[in-house]
Amino acid sequence: MTDMNKTIQKWHASFRKGTDFDSWGQLVEAIDEYQILARHLQKEVQSTSNSPELSEEQKKTLGKIATCLELRSTSLQTSQSHDEFTLEDLKTLEPSTLLPRLPSEPGMTLLTIKIEKIGLKDAGQCIDPYVTISVKDINGVDLTPVQDTPVATRKEDTYVYFVIDVEIQKHVEKLPKGATIFFEFKHYKPKKKFTSTKCFAFMELDEIKAGEMVIELYKKPTDFKRKKLHLLTRKPLYLHLHQTLHKE
Repeated sequence: MTDMNKTIQKWHASFRKGTDFDSWGQLVEAIDEYQILARHLQKEVQSTSNSPELSEEQKKTLGKIATCLELRSTSLQTSQSHDEFTLEDLKTLEPSTLLPRLPSEPGMTLLTIKIEKIGLKDAGQCIDPYVTISVKDINGVDLTPVQDTPVATRKEDTYVYFVIDVEIQKHVEKLPKGATIFFEFKHYKPKKKFTSTKCFAFMELDEIKAGEMVIELYKKPTDFKRKKLHLLTRKPLYLHLHQTLHKE
């Protein structure tokens, strides 16, 4: 994992921490977290190092997010102005930890997985749902950086829709035997005041092939070694994916 990838994941964790404090009504802590993150983002935007890892467009986006963090922080400091820039407004800007596609290599294959939607009987009740994607070896050890999608933007009937591309951070040919790609569906639980894994799904190496696919959902906790698997439901509800293979 590059230093920039680590930095992005730290920003993401800080953003979630701040919005969690905000949701719980811990306004002083939320303001502190927002202001600290805003300063970090502004520092990156104003950096003269011209890091090739961040484009000018990406720096502009970071600047906008920093401004919104400051707006929310200001809003929280005056009780009468909480609605000027709401928590919901801020969450629409959440920086996900999705990573760009790796450079191509001759004879090597890269995999893009589009997460289309997930079927759940209580889909409409899920708050701020997102998916964490990880690639594990046979012992459950990470083979690539863990990635989080942005929060889903649409819930309809028994589906939560994502329609987002995830770039697997390793060439298919370099994945060891027994490697597995995991998808953890997570959502915020206001009563318990934390983000929880609701269910998970996985795909094995022999399932990597171009086109649409659906995979079964299993009960939490996530079992990265796949020793004790229990289906979430007998109903026909699945994670819907679309795979694209890129080979030079």
